[in-house]
Amino acid sequence: MRRLLPDPGPTTVSEQLETYRPGEEAGEERPLVGMNFAATVDGRATIDGRSGPIGSKTDTEMLVGLRKRFEAVMIGAGTMRVERYGPMEPLLVLVSGRLDLPWDAPVFAEAGEEVVIFTASEAEPPETAATVEVVRHEGAVNLGQALAHLRRERGIRTLLSEGGPHLHAQMQADGLVEDLFLTIAPKLAGGEAPRIIEGSLPGVAGLELAWLLEEDGELFARYRRA
Repeated sequence: MRRLLPDPGPTTVSEQLETYRPGEEAGEERPLVGMNFAATVDGRATIDGRSGPIGSKTDTEMLVGLRKRFEAVMIGAGTMRVERYGPMEPLLVLVSGRLDLPWDAPVFAEAGEEVVIFTASEAEPPETAATVEVVRHEGAVNLGQALAHLRRERGIRTLLSEGGPHLHAQMQADGLVEDLFLTIAPKLAGGEAPRIIEGSLPGVAGLELAWLLEEDGELFARYRRA
């Protein structure tokens, strides 16, 4: 792997992530938020409905490494239904307006796992081996309030969001994302697959490039909110 910016030279995923310490920049009101996505050169965030076929083994290494730098991982209900997450070290946070979730997904079957769900639904979740906390919002999930709850009640200082694209749009529109980690795979997908953002923003969001890495034509960028 080569680091192209800011200081050109050889590097590895672990070496690069060692320099990234989001907890040092976390605030008191809400967690510092990073967003992680992989996309094709033509901007598609899924192939045949899944994100997995886009990135390489190195992209997976980057994802796993990033999760270790954050205290919680947040995903939307659509991503959970497709990807069916299993157990992970960080706290898993789900956003599901209707509480429409795959309750047979591996993470719910693991005793000792903790999951926090933000929802606008009055429905009750089924019994699961994992410990599930449901936090209800009226009308629709307020992401700013959800993050404040995680900081206040759980002590979460850093959170990595893995989408999907609609959740990403909401978080960007609300100004809740500090860092965007984007893998650009040397692939063209075509079709009508979603991009990394699906939804309107109040304006064009400016970003600053913090680093850019390359391996076998695949690019790994970290952008900061300008």
